[in-house]
Amino acid sequence: MSQPIEMALLGAGNRGMFTYGGYARLNPHRVRFVAVAEPDDARRERFASEHGIPPERCFESWEELLSRPQLAEALVNATMDQTHLLSTLAALERGYHVLLEKPMATRPEDCVRIVQAAERTGRILQICHVLRYTQFWGTVHHLIASGRLGQVLNVNHVENVVYWHMAHSFVRGNWRNAGTSAPMILAKCCHDMDILYWNLGAPVKRLSSFGRLSHFRPEQAPAGAPLRCTDGCPAQDECAYYAPRIYLREGDGWPVNVITLDTSMEGRLKALREGPYGRCVYHCDNDVVDHQIAAMEFESGATLTFTMQGHSHNNVRTMRYEGTRATLRASEAAWEITVYDHLTGNEEVYRPAKAGSGHGGGDAGVMNAFLAGLQDSGSSPMTSARASLESHLMAFAAERARVEGTIVDMAAYKAEIEARAMNQALDL
Repeated sequence: MSQPIEMALLGAGNRGMFTYGGYARLNPHRVRFVAVAEPDDARRERFASEHGIPPERCFESWEELLSRPQLAEALVNATMDQTHLLSTLAALERGYHVLLEKPMATRPEDCVRIVQAAERTGRILQICHVLRYTQFWGTVHHLIASGRLGQVLNVNHVENVVYWHMAHSFVRGNWRNAGTSAPMILAKCCHDMDILYWNLGAPVKRLSSFGRLSHFRPEQAPAGAPLRCTDGCPAQDECAYYAPRIYLREGDGWPVNVITLDTSMEGRLKALREGPYGRCVYHCDNDVVDHQIAAMEFESGATLTFTMQGHSHNNVRTMRYEGTRATLRASEAAWEITVYDHLTGNEEVYRPAKAGSGHGGGDAGVMNAFLAGLQDSGSSPMTSARASLESHLMAFAAERARVEGTIVDMAAYKAEIEARAMNQALDL
């Protein structure tokens, strides 16, 4: 029996601890974490304890870990978005194969530089576009690629972000401010851009976009609302975003385990009184949009409308693909795909298996694919770094179109970004 692949982890937060660490605990025969870098003492010590990592292989920063001789064959980079560029470049240069959390980076030229570095060093770089590795999205893709729909001419794809997830991650949480993380259409929707690029099998030719932050603003606050929900809000019984209602409930999984390591009711209440997740959603430093649309024309001739909206009753993607032979409609909520044949009028219903790991099995799937690539040089993941770059640039271009009110020509845009990346590399 082969030995488990040894890996290092950068960032022992929620994804690092529970997704990748959780995979290692369930699959000790396949992977073993032997080093960790995490600035938070409690998170670092928790991860090290669970995986038996000795103190000399525990580091307070990714810089410290990557200053040492290579400690493992591969590395999972689950740090925050704004640190991805320098940490990933350093890891690739040190010799690590890298599994990198999405988004790759917070600027388009930085994404290009990361992909170029992987190609130059000959290291595997895989981005955590987990949806490709689920049975649901795999079935949708197979139906389209098989020609069952004929030529796909029009697509409508909607990402409905449930209201409390919007508040948790994009108003109170780490991805609330584009200046410190990334624009919403990248931070939340680069999964969607990846799926659309994959399914349509062609790059975008041009696109436009509209959207804004409408609701989570000071002028929308109820009369007398304090800066924190725990400071006696007069609207607590009517406000869907009242923090104690969201976090002081049964269970200690996500998103409760994000706000504090001490998930007792006392620990949670302390976190709400002192930390970012207890703030009134109308009095935060957020600036990312809470609704956005994009219209795209693909090189294949297909047209597409994409919608992201953060005021949904459910966290679910819905879609409709119109082909010359058949129509495909699907919903993650029902985990069901229906194909309507134009000639016969027959309906074919598909209900793919749903795995138990996060993202409908995608979290385990992306780890399986990364490990397969490490074990077999002939194996390649369903999404290459170059393919992931394409979807990232789609998101960045949509944000430019939204902010500037323009139609973006993608060929010209990509040429501009490649040139900027080259100039930055020459300046180093």
